[in-house]
Amino acid sequence: MNVQQTPVAPPDFEAALLSLRGHRMRPEFHLEEVPAPTRIAPYALALTGEVNPTRDPDDMLGNGRFVVLYDPEGQEAWNGEFRVIIMARAELEPEFSADPMLGEVGWSWLTDALEAEGAEHHSLSGTVTRVLSETFGGLHLRSGEVEIEIRASWTPEGTDLAPHLRAWALLSCQTAGLPPIPDNVSPLNRKR
Repeated sequence: MNVQQTPVAPPDFEAALLSLRGHRMRPEFHLEEVPAPTRIAPYALALTGEVNPTRDPDDMLGNGRFVVLYDPEGQEAWNGEFRVIIMARAELEPEFSADPMLGEVGWSWLTDALEAEGAEHHSLSGTVTRVLSETFGGLHLRSGEVEIEIRASWTPEGTDLAPHLRAWALLSCQTAGLPPIPDNVSPLNRKR
């Protein structure tokens, strides 16, 4: 019998994974682990997030992805051994489609979230994209849609990735239009 053994993850990657467990998020924000990319780094973790107050697909406000890459040898482009890659996407009101400041505002949501959560990092880069979709022909049932998509990556300082996860959750909720929850206030779950 040929038994393959799963390689043991290095201690730094294990510490990073442990730092991502057990966090309470807003009740509208739902996390799920998904298959991670396999070609970019020897070790990786991927999560998807959905901003949805009811879990009904018709009520979804936004979604995103949080990926942690780890290469014990380090990668020059990362300036470190870890890299966090995020994406947050949501539909916007149509009047935002022509706003020339939308990209800068979206980027400030990201940098403000990193700062608010104390997510120490360096080598931050990314994009803010607006997508305007217009329908024609038999698709007139849907009006034009405007989406914002924020994609970014950065190198975290250390193995505690909890602040980075919370910053991404905050960004995802803000992008989806949820108001911030003040400090020392606990969100209540809505009963239906």
